[in-house]
Amino acid sequence: MIERHLWDGGTIPAMGLGCWAIGGTWTAGTTQSGWGTVDDAVSARAIHTAVDLGIRLFDTAQAYGAGHSETVLGRALAGHPDVRIATKVGYAVDPASRTLTGEDASPAAIVLSIDHSLRRLRRDRIDLVHLHLNELSVDRAEPVFDALEALRVGGKIGAYGWSTDFPDRAAAFADRTGFVSVQHTMNVFFRADALLPVIEAKGLMSINRSPLAMGLLGGKYGAGRRLGADDVRGQSLDWMVYFKGGEAAPDYLRQLDAVRALLQTDGRSLVQGALGWLWGRSANSFPIPGFHNGVQVTELVGALEYGPLSGDVMAAIEAAIIREPEGAVRPR
Repeated sequence: MIERHLWDGGTIPAMGLGCWAIGGTWTAGTTQSGWGTVDDAVSARAIHTAVDLGIRLFDTAQAYGAGHSETVLGRALAGHPDVRIATKVGYAVDPASRTLTGEDASPAAIVLSIDHSLRRLRRDRIDLVHLHLNELSVDRAEPVFDALEALRVGGKIGAYGWSTDFPDRAAAFADRTGFVSVQHTMNVFFRADALLPVIEAKGLMSINRSPLAMGLLGGKYGAGRRLGADDVRGQSLDWMVYFKGGEAAPDYLRQLDAVRALLQTDGRSLVQGALGWLWGRSANSFPIPGFHNGVQVTELVGALEYGPLSGDVMAAIEAAIIREPEGAVRPR
């Protein structure tokens, strides 16, 4: 099983699990931003399965379900202080209406939101906190990281980082003692060629969101399968490239077909191959795929036994796939 060394001296398996989907239905303004209706009991059993199989880091955010994801995770992980939790700050939420009400990156709001997260997560300290505002300017972010550093020194959080796809944002705070990670999009379809060198040069964790391209790399969303209106992938959003109008985008389906057999090398499932590609891409990679149930969790964790794809397979994938140009840096 491949592992990663952490900022606190610990060592854990080289994959965590993302908890966006278990937040259930919620809205950002008027836009449905969840992954459909969920059963909290099923989510809790899936979390327990993950812990039993060795997962030691879960990633969530105040925005996911307007706090509901944190609540479910905190309840399920009660009695597991050895399991690390990462959350994100920067959005104001209304838990009663399950609504994200806008950005709020003032230091006072950051401090208050950490207290709310601590209560929902049933923890005295949050292991890792990311700024959730992908495009926030460096000038506006500085007081946020000042506040997070004060919280780290005060013992309420263990470390911090930024959920951003912008290399200049990552580089601006990378030399701070408590800044240990960048959460960003990276998957078989998107190599993060502009951002990854910054992360590696600074020795940060590359925490990979959308490691399965929002599920498309699982191979279950062929042409004609449409997702419901209660699923964020069914919305018309500028950043939603893998799905259009609730269906898998044809260009990405073609890219997947070009490398399908290569990803399934040595008996891997597509999901396991896609995770193996990330580990082959960088020794800093730490994917956080999402989940709904224990069956999915078991398949995901199984990728750790296979480990990274070989250099020959990685090269063959690069020769076979025709990606769209990365282009100008933008949120993903």
